[in-house]
This record gives sequence, structure tokens and C-alpha cells, in this order.
Amino acid sequence: MRPPQTGTPALTLSLDAAAVLQLAPDEPSAKAAKGLVIPAKWPRLEFDDEAIWGECQGSGGKPYQVQVDKSGPAFRCTCPSRKFPCKHGLALLLLLAQQPAHFKPATAPAWVGEWLATRRQRAEKQEQKQTEAPRSEADPQAAAKRAATRAARMNGGMDELSRWLSDRLRQGLAQLPAAPSQWDEIATRMVDAQLPGLAYRLRSIGADVGQNEHWPARVLGGMGSLFLLIDAYRRLETLPPATQADVQAALGQVVDRDTVLGHGEQISDDWQVQGVVCDEEERLWVRRVWLRGLRTGRWALLLDHAHGSPRFEPSWLVGSVAGTTLAFFPGNAPLRALVAGEIQPCQGTPPPAQGMEDALNALADAVAGNPWLSPLPMRIDDGVPWHDEQGWCLRAGARRLPLAVRERDGWQLVATTGGAPLGIFGEWNGLSLRPLSAWQPALTWIEERETA
Repeated sequence: MRPPQTGTPALTLSLDAAAVLQLAPDEPSAKAAKGLVIPAKWPRLEFDDEAIWGECQGSGGKPYQVQVDKSGPAFRCTCPSRKFPCKHGLALLLLLAQQPAHFKPATAPAWVGEWLATRRQRAEKQEQKQTEAPRSEADPQAAAKRAATRAARMNGGMDELSRWLSDRLRQGLAQLPAAPSQWDEIATRMVDAQLPGLAYRLRSIGADVGQNEHWPARVLGGMGSLFLLIDAYRRLETLPPATQADVQAALGQVVDRDTVLGHGEQISDDWQVQGVVCDEEERLWVRRVWLRGLRTGRWALLLDHAHGSPRFEPSWLVGSVAGTTLAFFPGNAPLRALVAGEIQPCQGTPPPAQGMEDALNALADAVAGNPWLSPLPMRIDDGVPWHDEQGWCLRAGARRLPLAVRERDGWQLVATTGGAPLGIFGEWNGLSLRPLSAWQPALTWIEERETA
């Protein structure tokens, strides 16, 4: 049962049309949603303090039931679309942002109340799980045996990879383009050895082979990083705790969530969303949310995974600010974090502008602390997007920083600046900067997602 409500419910969700369209999974979904912003297509538009809901007339006889939980926002719709949020959910919020007078306060129907109740129960179970003390291992001997088996597999995988890399170097890099499948084969063996982090790095290096005239240097650097990681693992017990955490993270050994929330460094701040990326590989979606503390200037990465479709909660909108506490994973250059407190939308004053020189120095410090950390956040406030004979770049004085940007987005950035400096936030992969957002000084551009 939902608690009884008193007084008139509030309609406001604090999202304008531009913010709503940020939630679209792709450009076709956003375009389709705009076509549904017609009140006549919605025989029912209602709200209460927790949710907004409506019925949208589709091609069939029964209208689609569309609902949005204000706390996310989170979406649910009875249409058959596999995209999330679907065009109906987006259209409902666009209607709210552009034509709020068409919505009426009402008591939520059963189909809304049941969904909200299910969401509350799920959240309560998750909170209970986080607060409960970890259960002790029922059989310490069995646990020790499993740990020994895992260690043996990892050691064997490390030895195999070391031999494989040495063989590739003895044969010469010129032989690599002739056998592209070998990278995936060795990566699969690393997965079997319970080293998923090495598998990911091997596939990334293999994808660079033969891509341009600079690929040998990039591949050689990647192989050198793997040798360094192998050597660090073999001396793991002699390394400082923070470096041990960096090595284990690079190998794909994730620290338990409860451990991070209970013992990780916690920082309370007003966190501004600088960029959001959703990437997909073999139906596994990964969302990276980049936050910057407005008081501390600290960077943070929220990392989420979803299978099948990019259904992530909560929704983080680029440019928005949320007051909360983050708990950071251990390491020499802590970056990944978990939300450890309630999220409260707020306003804040951005930290001082950062020039390219300072941004590069901060990047060098992070890499010196953890050479396997990638991608890294980078904010440059004095750069001018430029296109020359070498491609797209960001110029600041005599410095030139390569940009990994689509042609259309590059020209959009040029048009946005008019040749003047602006703030650009993006991900640095060791070779180039992938722009995710631009600021002048307010948010003026966001990287569009590829069509799903």
C-alpha cells in the first residue's frame, strides 16, 4: 500500500526539453518522441507526488500505459519497444516540460502504484544488503581451496601471456597484421585463467594493429604495459597496498561493493556531471558517468553495467549538479567511486578554469600513480577546436592535443566556438581526447550517441 497523500501534489520534475532529450538512447528515439508531443494523442495525463503517468494512443485499440518515477527519473511503458527509455516515456516528459497545463493531479491507478511499490521493495532490499555485515565463510577450508585454485590459474595465465608476448616480439611487429585472430585467442585464454582485465587489454591492443602509420608504436606501448603488469603481479606482496589495489583492478579483480562503502575514502561535495558515455560490446552495456566536485575539484567515475539494453538508474544528466557522498575504490589515483549517500539536486559554483598545461600536468600525475588507468577524465578551458592536415585537434597557444571526434561533431564544435576558446571535457585514452561535452561557460554541446 502507498502512504496516503495530503495537500496538492507537486508536478515539477526540474527537466527542460533539452535535458529530457539527453535521456534518449539514440537520435531516432528522440525524433520519434518529438512527434508524440501532441496532447490529442494522450487521453490521460496525470501526476502525484511520486510519479507522472499517461496513456498514449498507438496503432492498436488499447493505448500504451506510460509512467515515470520522479525520483529517477525511471521509466516503464507497455509498448513492445526494446529501447530504454522508449519514445513514449520521452514524449511524456517532453509534454511535461513544454505543456504542463495538460497534466492533472490524481490518485495513481493500480498499474502505477504496483510498479512504484515494486521499485520501493527492490530499493529496500538493496539498502538492507548494503547495511548487513558480510556473512562469514561457512567452510574456511573450502574457501582456501578455491583461492588456491584461482591463484594457480592466474599464475599459469601470467606465464602463458609472458611467453606469448615474447614470441610476438621475437617474430617482429610486421607479422602481426597477418594474424588478427591471435589476439582474440589469447584473450579468451586469459578469461579462462580468471584474468578478464588482461583479456580486455589484449583485445584493445589487437584492435590497433594496422589501423594507421603510427600503430606499431601504440601496440608496442600496450605490450610494454602488459609486461609491467605481469611483473607487478609477480611481486604483488612486496608492493604498497594502494599499488596492490591498482594491479588487482587492472587484472579485473573488483573490490567488493560492501568493502568500498564501508572502508573506502568518502568525499561529500556538490558533484557536477561532466560527461556520460554508454558503450556496448556483445550485448553488455557499460555506462561511465564522469563527475567533478565543485568544491574539491575532485574527479569521480561511476561505472555501471547492464545486459541486453542500456537500462541504467539513476539518470545522470550532463550539466546537472547533485549533492551527495561518494566512496572511492582504493588506489594511488582513486577515480572509480560508488554513491554512498542520498542524492540531492542542487546548484553550485564551478571550480577555477583549468588550462591545457595544468590539465596535462594533472594527467601526468595520475598516470605516474597508476600506469594502467584508462580512460582518464580531462577538462580543458582554454582550447580551440581546430582541423589541420593531421586531423582534428584542440589548440591552446603552441600546444596541440589530438581529438578523437566524428567529422560532424568536430564542425559543430567549431561552429559553437566561432574560433574562441571554450571548455571541453572528454576521455583521454593515452593517444587522443574524445570530447563528451563543451562549455562556454554554460553547457553548449554534448556528444550524440550512435544509433542503436
